[in-house]
Amino acid sequence: MRTGTILETGSKPVIVGDYTQICSIARAGEVDRIIVALDERRGKFPLDQLLSCRLDGIPVEDGLAFTEQLAGKLSVENLHPSVLIFSDGFKRSAIFKQMKRVFDISASAVGLTLSFPVSLIIALATKLDSRGPIFYQQERVGKDGRIFRLLKFRSMCVDAEKGGPVWARVDDRRITRVGRMIRKLRLDEIPQMINVFKGEMSFVGPRPERPFFVEQLKKGIPYYSQRHVIKPGITGWAQICYRYGASEGDALEKLKYDLYYIKHMSLFFDLVIIFETAKIVLWGKGAR
Repeated sequence: MRTGTILETGSKPVIVGDYTQICSIARAGEVDRIIVALDERRGKFPLDQLLSCRLDGIPVEDGLAFTEQLAGKLSVENLHPSVLIFSDGFKRSAIFKQMKRVFDISASAVGLTLSFPVSLIIALATKLDSRGPIFYQQERVGKDGRIFRLLKFRSMCVDAEKGGPVWARVDDRRITRVGRMIRKLRLDEIPQMINVFKGEMSFVGPRPERPFFVEQLKKGIPYYSQRHVIKPGITGWAQICYRYGASEGDALEKLKYDLYYIKHMSLFFDLVIIFETAKIVLWGKGAR
């Protein structure tokens, strides 16, 4: 691969020199910052040139950190553990944890109370529409890898997975008529507020995945287990930034957003995510 100093000029980046010319090019071009985006730095890192630029007042930023700020996600493909260990963020004080739990208890109690009339209508419609139970319980992986039973209003036929676990698909024929409507409006998620009230979930966090898929994804995706360091959520940063995931590739992309949330999580960030989720629900986007 050809290496050199790259400047953004118009729509395409142009190679204008090599590593030995970084400072002269930066000064001549009056660049605002230098982004270092090297997958492998051994024997290639232009230490002296970058140090001179930095001491000359030109900001030098790591490519991964720049991508994180720009895209709101962590690129995990070339992420070294030391980047996570020594980076800022990942701060969760005891006060923050207590406040988040108080919010979860209060919001779930209010939410369950206000949604009770709607829940009765969904329960009746589900029972009349197809045979089977009103609620659907499914094992999911929670904080620290603990298994819990997630609650939903049943939206699929009772024998939907008689052949084994599969990803949900566009226009999935296993979904009932009532199920299609409540999934589009995210109303099938209402019972998960019981999981939140019990402390198995939070309102905001990475979506909990099934143990069957977690074991597969851990083998193919770096840092996938790290998404389990906090409680899973009814909604999350990945849910509002990325489409519905139905493949290992989708799971990788969503993990990038999940790790970004874990690194920067705060009550204000939670409120932003809840507000954006409400907008998505009102517009009915991304459901399957």
